[in-house]
Amino acid sequence: MTQTAPLAQTAWPDVPACHGWLSLDRRGGWRLKGEVVRHEGLIRFINANYGPDGCGRWRVQNGPQQVFVDLEYTPWVWRLGEGGNLLAHTGQAAGPVEAVWVDDEGAVLLLAGPGIGVLDDRDLAAFLDECVGADGAPADEALFAALMCGDDVCLSWRDCQLDTIRRGEVEQYFGYLASSASGA
Repeated sequence: MTQTAPLAQTAWPDVPACHGWLSLDRRGGWRLKGEVVRHEGLIRFINANYGPDGCGRWRVQNGPQQVFVDLEYTPWVWRLGEGGNLLAHTGQAAGPVEAVWVDDEGAVLLLAGPGIGVLDDRDLAAFLDECVGADGAPADEALFAALMCGDDVCLSWRDCQLDTIRRGEVEQYFGYLASSASGA
């Protein structure tokens, strides 16, 4: 009886990473070289293979190749789904919200299990409808505006008190790189 050598592990070919091709807009839409991605199969593939690289960049793993993503704002874009469930742009459930911020431009940022994300601006009215002041009364736009201006306002959403943050500080505060070329 002859012995055969064990099969060698096939190594991935050395493929250069892609930068500047793929981006995520602040409404959770994928863009390829600036053009909106509309092909459902491609969107499913991107969503299924999207994640962090461990160095603050976000990428899509395409076999041996890493396609780094330029982020218009945050790595996640949250949407309010049916029944008020919070969903990521990838369709993934967010899980419990840990904290909520409003930036100086009026965007709402939510920290949930997968990480930090901006709320799709099309859901801002529904979000505001759920906000309450310190007295438990529904919040109005004036109270929200006062919070954005830095007034001492107590405003909460689903038992999370809203805090403020400057847009220019978000990337560093949450430890991600919006530009795929930043860590290249």
